Amino acid sequence: MASGIFVILDDIATLFDDAATMTKVAAKKTAGVLGDDLAVGAERASCFRASRELPVLWAITKGSFKNKLIILPIAFLLSAFAPWLIVPILLVGGVYLSFEGAEKIYEYLFHKKNAEKPVAEKEESRAAILEQEKSKIKSAILMDFILSIEIVILALSAVSEQTLPVQIVAVTVVALLATVGVYGIVALLVRMDDAGLYLLETAENLKGLKRTITVKTGKGLILALPKVIRLLSVVGTLAMLLVGGGIFVHNLEVVHHAVDFMPIILAELLIGAVIGALALAVEKMFHAVFAKTVS
Repeated sequence: MASGIFVILDDIATLFDDAATMTKVAAKKTAGVLGDDLAVGAERASCFRASRELPVLWAITKGSFKNKLIILPIAFLLSAFAPWLIVPILLVGGVYLSFEGAEKIYEYLFHKKNAEKPVAEKEESRAAILEQEKSKIKSAILMDFILSIEIVILALSAVSEQTLPVQIVAVTVVALLATVGVYGIVALLVRMDDAGLYLLETAENLKGLKRTITVKTGKGLILALPKVIRLLSVVGTLAMLLVGGGIFVHNLEVVHHAVDFMPIILAELLIGAVIGALALAVEKMFHAVFAKTVS
């Protein structure tokens, strides 16, 4: 009996040891997508009133956890019983991401004057603000869902030769760490101004060089926040095109061979822009036809 318990404990220890090793491998493979996820997440979660930033981020984070709970078991089942469905699902997600990126560029170029102001700059009722928040939260969670699929599939492909228990542990850990890491960093970014104000208040009790450094750091954080948000908006748009294009480049041989003479980043960006432009054109045509039909 005692020897049997030790054998079980040894098997469990081996499982977790293998899972830890494979988690590192899977995390390295998904590092690029995690960076894109961070940029997109920060861009989507910004521009709210200061008092609403953390509640909104928490709502998006909870949605991200729910996304993982939906995606993980489906991914394991697909990998085991219908692996041929994984690539088509990824391609649909790639079209959506590319479309989102292209639409943002289109809106910036052709509707810049009428572009929607950030929620934080609007003078509206609380009910209207909360309604807009709900819309933005849904959009952010949907975008997270698409990126989460990419993260889970990439992590799964990195450990596909391992046993099922190792796959489950490794991919689940990577997926959960992605949510915690991405939205934890986003929370820090959007609260830079609060950190700056805290430093300025702290500086009142300091003297000499410490006071000077603290004041400059505080002012720097406050002044940097709008620039960081604008930068993240640009990076987030590029990230959507890169991830969307990357899905096609890495999953369709025809596309891969067509752009294999280019640097991989340029190829992904180009394909993402082309797919996004086509999807946007189809969407505009559909709306035009629908408008004529209704009228």
